[in-house]
Amino acid sequence: MGATENRSRKRLVTAVGSALIDLLANEDDSFLEQVGAAKGGMKLVDETFITTVVSRLTGRTIMVPGGSACNTVVGIGRLGGAARFVGKRGEDALGDLLERELIKSGVQTRLFRSSSPTGRVLSIITPDAQRSMFTFLGAASELNPEEITGECFEGTAVVHAEGYLLFNAELITKVMATAHDAGAMVSLDLASFTVVEQSYALLEMLVDRYVDVLMANEDEARAYTGETDEETALERLAEQTETAVLKLGARGSIIARGGEVVRVAPAGSEGVIDTTGAGDLWAAGFLYGLVHDMPLEQCGKLASACGYEVCRVVGAVIPEEGWQRIKALL
Repeated sequence: MGATENRSRKRLVTAVGSALIDLLANEDDSFLEQVGAAKGGMKLVDETFITTVVSRLTGRTIMVPGGSACNTVVGIGRLGGAARFVGKRGEDALGDLLERELIKSGVQTRLFRSSSPTGRVLSIITPDAQRSMFTFLGAASELNPEEITGECFEGTAVVHAEGYLLFNAELITKVMATAHDAGAMVSLDLASFTVVEQSYALLEMLVDRYVDVLMANEDEARAYTGETDEETALERLAEQTETAVLKLGARGSIIARGGEVVRVAPAGSEGVIDTTGAGDLWAAGFLYGLVHDMPLEQCGKLASACGYEVCRVVGAVIPEEGWQRIKALL
């Protein structure tokens, strides 16, 4: 378990993860075939490959900050909360863009620099709203344990880590241990069932030692607990951590804390066109509510609203009118 000190005086959420730029482009199925993209899939590529594909795009490309943990703190910043992001960027124009956009969203930045290019994800969106992705991690993959110090988490109530960090055992262990020593709660979003399967022993150790808030969807919870029944899976998660979250997509979510179990209905279903970023923005609403001492049910409702609004647009950036509807709940 992580720190259990009185955190009511702290509101800051600091997230650690991949500092990426999302490139969003609309193309047809024939373009996917030309560039060798698996429809609906994600492929890790080098800089030359992604640059070549971008040069062949026929329409406008939208560029916004990306990465799971980054999306979460941008959401917290847009809600008016205190947010900080720790990651690594390149010494280039995309790195400048990333930093500017984070600051514009109210996020403090602790972006270390690398001579490697800033990481980016190209999402090719076809007319059926499917997203096919090419990912070049670049500088984002070079964040190292020595760079994670107590200063990164100064004044922090919750340190939120994206599950993809589990692929770097030394880094995520340093993040959680340093957060714990700084007196912060530790939040972990499991990210993907494949991440859970490939990092099971490490994950089990980290949850036991450090994690206070554990977030999982149905597939991730099944991979971690071995349970197919959602209530039993949540019960197993709750046995290991202070607050356990089971995200059920269009069916809402279930949250357990200290013997209290709350089932949260989805905020809506009308106009859903793209689920990218839904889990990240759900986490934004939940953590905002948590550090502002909201009742568990209200944390869940705010989280659900954030997750729903991002599903009404293409990409992981909620427009201003969406934020206005969310803030009406506050």
